[in-house]
Amino acid sequence: MKTSLKVAIIGLGNIGKVVAKNLVNGNQPIIIASRKLEDAQALALQLGKLASAVETVEAIKAADIIILSIWFNTIQEFFKTYAKELQGKTIIDPSNPIAPDENGGFKKIIGENESAGQLNSAILPQDAILVKAFGTLSAASLENASAQTPEKAVLFYAADNNSIDNIIERLIVESGFEAVKVGGLDQAIRIEVFGDLHEFGAIGKTVNVKEAREKI
Repeated sequence: MKTSLKVAIIGLGNIGKVVAKNLVNGNQPIIIASRKLEDAQALALQLGKLASAVETVEAIKAADIIILSIWFNTIQEFFKTYAKELQGKTIIDPSNPIAPDENGGFKKIIGENESAGQLNSAILPQDAILVKAFGTLSAASLENASAQTPEKAVLFYAADNNSIDNIIERLIVESGFEAVKVGGLDQAIRIEVFGDLHEFGAIGKTVNVKEAREKI
């Protein structure tokens, strides 16, 4: 019998909403929080009994794992605001360091060789652990490829702390995907937008485990 895992999703952008839906479909209870409590409550009502909505500070305190669905450029302030509550927590960061460009597309807003994973890891609250995951596909692909058959699609992840790999992989599987680790956070740039393992990078699509292993 698997142990109970308390998972909070903070922020209800496109990625957060889809990850919440996928985890509930995988029978994982979740806690939802947003800037507006009523938005979280509405989504929880839609998702059913496995989802509950609370204020952000309550969600952080209650959770073992926190999935951040907020913009990259707001994470530093989030870490400062909730530094005490985030101490010792495992934080899953799907963020991509991008912003709209002048041509209707997106541009990277940090250095070409910098990654959101390494920058966010450097400003973590005390004893917190950062994992890059759930950000390697678009929201549409996260939704449409979840639990696909006959072969599941892959979600890549990166983490320095090997002791939490089983938990991260469990969440990825429960969300309807296969988990493939690319390495530590020094490899996070590969699974962020424009990286060679991101859907909007060289890989260009969802892949199965065999295809993923060949790319790594």
